Amino acid sequence: MSVYLSEFLGTMVLILLGDGVVAGVLLKDSKAKDGGWIVVTLAWGLAVLMGIYVASKSGAHMNPALTIALAAIGKFSWALVPGYVLAQMLGAFCGATLVYLHYLPHWRGTADQGAKLAVFCTGPAVRSLPANLLTEVIGTFVLVFGVLAIGTNKMVEGFGPLAVSLLVTVIGLSLGGPTGYAINPARDLAPRLAHALLPIPGKGGSDWGYASIPVVGPLVGALLGAFVYRAVFGG
Repeated sequence: MSVYLSEFLGTMVLILLGDGVVAGVLLKDSKAKDGGWIVVTLAWGLAVLMGIYVASKSGAHMNPALTIALAAIGKFSWALVPGYVLAQMLGAFCGATLVYLHYLPHWRGTADQGAKLAVFCTGPAVRSLPANLLTEVIGTFVLVFGVLAIGTNKMVEGFGPLAVSLLVTVIGLSLGGPTGYAINPARDLAPRLAHALLPIPGKGGSDWGYASIPVVGPLVGALLGAFVYRAVFGG
């Protein structure tokens, strides 16, 4: 059970800090209002770093796509996959709920329904579902292949988490513009569900018509990244 708790807490911290910066940048009367894309991507990278530290006992997957991809290439036990995915989803939901509570006075003052939704989940800059799907596939391919490739390098002890954090940061800066780079089904689906269930004033819909893209795209991209890694590096 300790590894499941580790995944739960790590993912909760990831979403609390990641969705938290989006709330700060988008919600009315926040002191971080209009902080911009650099602020968002840098904070998400640091959120990953903090999540890794918290979830070190479980390997800090914090991402169902990564968990499934590792199992598919024999680097993780399939028997642990359901528990990991459930823990990640619950952690993401709780992290999103904490963001809602943290910014509680700001929801009513923010009229933009799209901004409220964007705090919780991703959406495309240009809505073209095939192109949006491809974007998520490419971003998650880079994430999983990159994480596995980082693991092949000899590093000073403790530098690995920082390397992964930098990888996520550069994915956001370079590849995040088209869709907001979910690259993680739990990061998008569980907070989207929180948006649907929480009593957010004037929130509007949760855009369930797009919700499959940041789930299917990361799963496909993660599997491709893992299998290409195995083909290149072996093992």
